[in-house]
Amino acid sequence: MNEYMRQAITEAEKGIESGDGGPFGAVIIKDGRVVATAHNTVIIDGDPTAHAEMNVIRKAAKRLKTYDLRGCAIYTTGEPCPMCAYAIKWANIGEVYYGCSHDDTDKIGFRDKVLKGKRPEEEEKTQTGINIEREECLQLYDKWVHSPYKKLY
Repeated sequence: MNEYMRQAITEAEKGIESGDGGPFGAVIIKDGRVVATAHNTVIIDGDPTAHAEMNVIRKAAKRLKTYDLRGCAIYTTGEPCPMCAYAIKWANIGEVYYGCSHDDTDKIGFRDKVLKGKRPEEEEKTQTGINIEREECLQLYDKWVHSPYKKLY
């Protein structure tokens, strides 16, 4: 398994187990080194923008002391939603690797697929990701579906 996706999965598991948010974790790397890791904290923060990708972008920017994350790659357990996809573009992150697709995420009750459909011509420009480790990430989704915190979402 890809080591960075393994770290993203570990982050997502932390979030599920603690009840912080949905089954999403993310890692940003630069020059082969981990810059930041984060998971979804929508529930604990009461913030609908506290997705794993948003949280990890904030951490990486702070750690690198720049808003421009050019040269970085992001690994995330779910295909970025439109908000996160645009944030990834604004941050100049060039490579996106994700586990589960929008179709997978839709099956467990998230609306990424519906939101994506609002402006398909725009959305196609933002999706530059590579799908990896899907089966392992689907296991996270199963944990989430059976988590007592899912009903809070």
